[in-house]
Amino acid sequence: MCSSGGHLTELIRLSRRFGSDPESLWVTFDTLQSRHLLEGQRMAVLPYIGPRDLKGTIASAPALERILRREHFDAAISTGAAIATVALPMAAFHGIPSTYVESASRLRGPSMTGQILRRIPGVHLRTQNSQWADDRWRPHPSVLEDFRAETAAETPRIRRVFVALGTIEGYRFDSVIDAFLATGLANDETVWQLGYTTRDDLPGTVHDFLQPEEFARQARDADLVITHTGVGTMVEMLTAGIFAVYAVRRASRNEHVDDHQVELADIVTEMGVGISVEGPDLTREICEQAARRRVVDTDLSPSPLWHVA
Repeated sequence: MCSSGGHLTELIRLSRRFGSDPESLWVTFDTLQSRHLLEGQRMAVLPYIGPRDLKGTIASAPALERILRREHFDAAISTGAAIATVALPMAAFHGIPSTYVESASRLRGPSMTGQILRRIPGVHLRTQNSQWADDRWRPHPSVLEDFRAETAAETPRIRRVFVALGTIEGYRFDSVIDAFLATGLANDETVWQLGYTTRDDLPGTVHDFLQPEEFARQARDADLVITHTGVGTMVEMLTAGIFAVYAVRRASRNEHVDDHQVELADIVTEMGVGISVEGPDLTREICEQAARRRVVDTDLSPSPLWHVA
């Protein structure tokens, strides 16, 4: 159970390691992404809960209680966000071994969700960044550790660029758009997924949202991908072998609720699987550097069991 977006992308990839049963129930929001990624899986949907939406979080409790009473579960696992603060304590209360895996984007410590769950008895805690593991937060292999970068066999001419800014409701990301326009690389072949950053001054093809299949196709067919530094998008790019430019959303520019994308940008830099940049600092040189690289997924074998003790 988790929010859609990056939380769901992470949980799906993590499920390859802990060997989830085909009859497992996925609880998340009803979005284009969740319907696509969970096609063929058992799925229960909840109304959308926004970042730090206390009212929406509490309102999800009755639906979660009905699910917990209706079925038998061997374990409950979540990667957040707000849904985890209600679902995991409720599952633990029902006697279900419950585990929260903090996002790989949290390099320096837990999110607000993690800080809340740390206070809840019976919820097991995992971090994908072992440097801040402790007696309560046990280390868990990161969804990002399977990837490495290498130089592409041929350096493409940058004609077709896919700019994907994420779809977090209520937050614009104009800084990276303005910086990309200044590089001179935008043209009639540029494809944009803007989310809530509505613009009417862009060349190429502009979309607010793309179907997941079309998103994947545009990323695969592009000479260069520029995207926000969201962990879900990052995992998708890495899995597809794409060495992208990851622009960082900043709370000070009203681009996100906090600065956690800065932490993920540090991971990108440390692993060398992309180029991270502040939105206003994107340059043509950075774009050309990214176009010369690609990513390889080493795809480590999944663990036979998920150990929650």
